[in-house]
Amino acid sequence: MAIEIDKWAVETLKANCPNWNILKADITKVSTDDIISNIKNVEIDLISGGYPCQSFSYAGKKLGLNDTRGTLFFDFARFLEAIKPKMFLAENVRGLVSHDDGKTLKVMIDIFESVGYYVQYKVLNALDYGVAQKRQRVFIIGTRRDIRAEIGEDFEFPKPHGKKLTLREVLKYVKVGGRWRDFPDNIAREYMKSTYFMGSGRTGIARRLSWDEARLIVLYTPSQKQTKRCHPDEIHPFSVRENARIQSFSDSWGFKGSKTQQYKQVGNAVPVNLVKEVGLSIIRYLDKLEKVVCLAS
Repeated sequence: MAIEIDKWAVETLKANCPNWNILKADITKVSTDDIISNIKNVEIDLISGGYPCQSFSYAGKKLGLNDTRGTLFFDFARFLEAIKPKMFLAENVRGLVSHDDGKTLKVMIDIFESVGYYVQYKVLNALDYGVAQKRQRVFIIGTRRDIRAEIGEDFEFPKPHGKKLTLREVLKYVKVGGRWRDFPDNIAREYMKSTYFMGSGRTGIARRLSWDEARLIVLYTPSQKQTKRCHPDEIHPFSVRENARIQSFSDSWGFKGSKTQQYKQVGNAVPVNLVKEVGLSIIRYLDKLEKVVCLAS
């Protein structure tokens, strides 16, 4: 199940993952009892999510779970306490590590531990995991204490790749001196929309200039397609699809809503290849539990 409050993010998820169970709702109003009644006797492997980095009051409080009420962290933690998945994954901005001199993160870890989890965290840079972007996020991984005891070792975060991608490698749709017709066909159709079928060459659109030609007239805005003429080595401005490539989305993953909504979805996303590596590490870790069970039986 995925719980999402944003209408257009929900539409995007439904379009790309029609078999997913997606609940459009405000998580603060979702009852854990309703979720548990649907789970029945199934043990959940993972709860994952992100919540805003918010500091909590320290005025003489012991800061149990209820002391964070009114924050989205509270709702993340109450779902953990009620459902008790084998593991959880929480991601946040790198600044959470130093927020309020580290006190905010310490409160979160203390509460996660109080509801039965062994907690590890690490700041990972997307650039190290097949993403052409220097974007750092902190990943907090919790393992239910009985699960960790059964596996007998800590979770291991993914190791950085040796190769680092560049923008050239993920954005080079158009050769120097080329234009929109050099796009892959599916990208060209999305980019050009109805003008894709017009008879003229429309050679000025998404034109990548060459060092060997004179500069075209400097236009006042890059917002219209006919003004999107690109620097020979750089692309200005980045389109939704280009931003999506920088975030390591597949070209087959579409976005719903206005351009503003699409830019928002892409920008708010965690780089796909980065979180994929963390997810694969979680799978490898839980696979060790199955091996322990097999050996024991």
